[in-house]
Parts: sequence; C-alpha cells; structure tokens
Amino acid sequence: MPSPFRAPRAYRIAISCFFFIQGLTFASWASRIPDIKNSLQLGDAALGAILLSLPIGQFFALALSGYLVTRYGSRIVLITTSVLYPATLLLIGLASVPLALIVALLLTGFFGNIYNIAVNTQAVGIEALYGRSIMASFHGLWSLAGFTGGLIGTFMIAQEFSPLQHYWIINGITLLLTLVFVGSTLPRDAKTDQSKPKLFVKPDNAILILGVLAFSCMICEGTMFDWTGVYFDKIVKTPKELTQLGFVAFMSTMAGGRLIADFLITRLGARRMILISGCMIFTGISILVAFPYVIPSIAGLLIAGFGVSSVVPLVYGLAGQSKTMPAGQAIAAISSLGFLGFLIAPPMIGFISQGYSLRLAFGLIALMGLAVAFLSGKVRQRG
Repeated sequence: MPSPFRAPRAYRIAISCFFFIQGLTFASWASRIPDIKNSLQLGDAALGAILLSLPIGQFFALALSGYLVTRYGSRIVLITTSVLYPATLLLIGLASVPLALIVALLLTGFFGNIYNIAVNTQAVGIEALYGRSIMASFHGLWSLAGFTGGLIGTFMIAQEFSPLQHYWIINGITLLLTLVFVGSTLPRDAKTDQSKPKLFVKPDNAILILGVLAFSCMICEGTMFDWTGVYFDKIVKTPKELTQLGFVAFMSTMAGGRLIADFLITRLGARRMILISGCMIFTGISILVAFPYVIPSIAGLLIAGFGVSSVVPLVYGLAGQSKTMPAGQAIAAISSLGFLGFLIAPPMIGFISQGYSLRLAFGLIALMGLAVAFLSGKVRQRG
C-alpha cells in the first residue's frame, strides 16, 4: 500500500496522469467516429441511435459507481478501471456490425463512468490537501489528452491506420502510464463516511442545481465530441484528412481554459465564471452555425471550447464540498444529471439532422449556453 504521507504534489502529478488516460481514451474513440460511421455504412439517424449506447452504459453505472467508490475507496476502483476502460476501445475497433458496436459502447460507457467517479473523488481529496481550487487543472489534463488524442487520430487517419491498430497503440500508452503512477494515488478519500454506504443517497437542492448546470454544459460537450467531425465532413465540407480540425480546435481551448480556470475562479468567483462561460458557449456555437466555413467554424469552436472548459470541473469541485453526502456519491449525483446530457444529445442531433438539418440541430445546442448563463445566479459560492 502506498504511503499516506507523500507530498501533495506527488499525488497531484499522479492523478493528473490518470485524468490524461481518461481523456486520451475518450478522444481516441471520438476521433474515429466518422471512419466507423462510414465503415458500417450508417446514416445520421442510425449513428445517433448507436451513439446513445455509450451514455446508456454510463447511466447504468451511475448508482453503482458512487457505491463502489464509497465502499471500497476510489484508489482500488481507479486502478481497476484504468485497465478496463481503455481496453473497451479494442472491442470498438473489432466491431464489424452495428450490434457489436452497440455492445462495445455500452461497456465503454459503463467502465468509463466508474473511472470518472473514482478519478474525480481522488481529485477532491487532493484539492482538500491543497486547501484551494485545483480541480480545473485536473480537468485541463483531460482536455489536453483530448487535444492530443485528436492529433493522434488525425495522424492515424492520414497514415491509413485502422481504428483497431490505432486503439492497440492507445492501450499500450495508457497501460504504461498506469504502471508508472499507480503507486502515487491517494490511499484514502476525503470525508470518508464510516457508516455503511448506501446505493442511493437523495441529493439536496444545491446538488440538483449543480447537476442541471452539468447537464446543460455536457449536452454541449457531448455534441462537440460526437458530431464535430461529421459537421465538418457534411456541412463545412473539408477534405477527409481535415475533418478533425474542428474537434482539435475545440479541445485546444477547452484544455487551455481549464489550465487557467482555477486562477479565474479565484479572481471572479463561481457565479461570474459560469455566467461568462455560458455566454461564450452560446456565441461560439452560434458562429459555427451561422458561418459554416472553415475559418469561422474553427473560430466558433475555439470560443465554445473556452466557454465549456471551466463549468464541469467547477461543479464537480463544489459537489465535493457537500456537507450532506460523501464526496464520491455527491459527484455521482452530479454525473447522473450531467451524463443525461450525453444520453440525450447523440440521438437528438441524429434525428434532427435526418429530419431537418445538422445546422439546425447545432443551433438548438447553442441555447444550452444560455441555460448555463441563467443558472449561474443560483450557484452557491465556494466557502
């Protein structure tokens, strides 16, 4: 068992790397969606329905993830899922029929959500050691990994690597990182409740508000992750090797924004930061919809990426301070509503695109930015 007396910086570096593993895994899947769509000959509506499998898998894991982290501790859960979550990419790469892809995405969502709760619970504990906001910097490593994963995906596509070959390489990278940093994970969670953990704990109003904020933001995030490549392919009409430009642009400012978000949150406060973020989400996606050309589309995604950057880490950090729930279950409650955005976004975008247009679907997503701005006034400031 690792020493409980390591310097906080050692824990921070290790958990930052586990956030990187999480982001790299997800971005590796997202970067190959257009290829997988074409190889399985899927229409927009069919792709939207199949993409629903991933958040359904996440949803099935929601209550269980909080329970497992509270019962066994986030460390053992994180170590286990740091192997299982990237391994599901191999199942995606092997899928040759839609049903196989559905099963693979269900497992990806299931293990991904458990990983998410475990790694964020570790981050809450480390933030408590520091006594100040550092949550956004962890999520910044997730976004940096997403940016890296997008670049790797672009390279793999240009070199004509199959998704399966691509995913074998990613598994090698993530397994190596796990082996290097597993010894520096936090051995005990913050605010451990010694009573018998419950599978479900009713969230209070403050947690519900944070959950709705997460929902509004993550429906935007999920759309950008799953559909930006398709949007650039169908609407912006970029060459195949450039379809990931928009995704990379979004992830770059999402990563950069998270690396400076802790400073901005400290200076501006939670409410003002969320208000600004919501306005930027609305503005950025509106530009993408109004001007479907390469340069303005990239500019819009740069703005939207910065807007999205701080909201989720901020609400996760606030949830971890809950006085009524253990940190793991508070974060799981936020995820329950937040990942509902991922649950709704993929099929909604697909069906609206099939029936009307992909631009209209993105226009509706822009309105979620206004919802984020509206809800900012209802957030309790950090204590």
